[in-house]
Amino acid sequence: MSTVTIPDGITVGRSPSPWTFVVDTLRLTKRSLLLTVRMPQLVVLGLLLPTMFVLLFRYVFGGAIVVPGYHSYVDYLIPGIVVQTALFGGSSSAVGVADDLSKGVMDRFRSLPTSRAAILAARTLADLVRLGYTIALIIGLGLLVGFRFHNGWLQILAGAGLALLFGYAIAWLFTLLGLYVRSPETAAVAGSVIAFPLVFAASTFTSTASMPHWLRAFAERQPVSYTASAIRALMLGTGPVQRPVLYAVAWSGGIIVVSAIVATWRFKKI
Repeated sequence: MSTVTIPDGITVGRSPSPWTFVVDTLRLTKRSLLLTVRMPQLVVLGLLLPTMFVLLFRYVFGGAIVVPGYHSYVDYLIPGIVVQTALFGGSSSAVGVADDLSKGVMDRFRSLPTSRAAILAARTLADLVRLGYTIALIIGLGLLVGFRFHNGWLQILAGAGLALLFGYAIAWLFTLLGLYVRSPETAAVAGSVIAFPLVFAASTFTSTASMPHWLRAFAERQPVSYTASAIRALMLGTGPVQRPVLYAVAWSGGIIVVSAIVATWRFKKI
């Protein structure tokens, strides 16, 4: 079986199969992660925003916010910041995909006899890895400022896994966005337009009980609130677990399936 080798060392067979799909995905994921390592300033900037949110809400707004059922506001806050980080982190997928399209990188990959889905899967998988160490940092910072787990390790790990699942879903959603806008600048603005309402019109930073009825109806039924509530229930043992977890998994799974299918179709049409 003959092969094609492109300059950055990715070798792809001419007869795509499930195995070559996996190999291509892992090699392209490595390429994306190596680019991140070569630009440490992007890593630092990516960690700066969630760190600022933790410190600001903990020490500036935390004294004025009381959430019923929570003795310490920081316990309520950190799971919300984790979900916010997953959402904002996923928006980098839109910018990355649009940037690759504008520079012709995607055309280079599409000229290879590999699955279009592998190219997109590698992008989202790399974003998932980056999100993993960002969430670890946020939880570590939370522990330094007073956050404490109040449940067993299995539940805590399940909460972290749920955050990663949500982040992976968002990565696919914003990858789809990047394929449509095709401009890094436009992708950044469009990502913010989507992310900010979902983060602030939710139970991310405070209870939805004080919101107007019309806004509360939306806030309590959107994926950010379900995921934040599920993570709190798993990590802190507060409130019901089954319903928010099921809804959070359903939202994330649905976003992944729909976004992956539409993104792959869109990628073939570009």
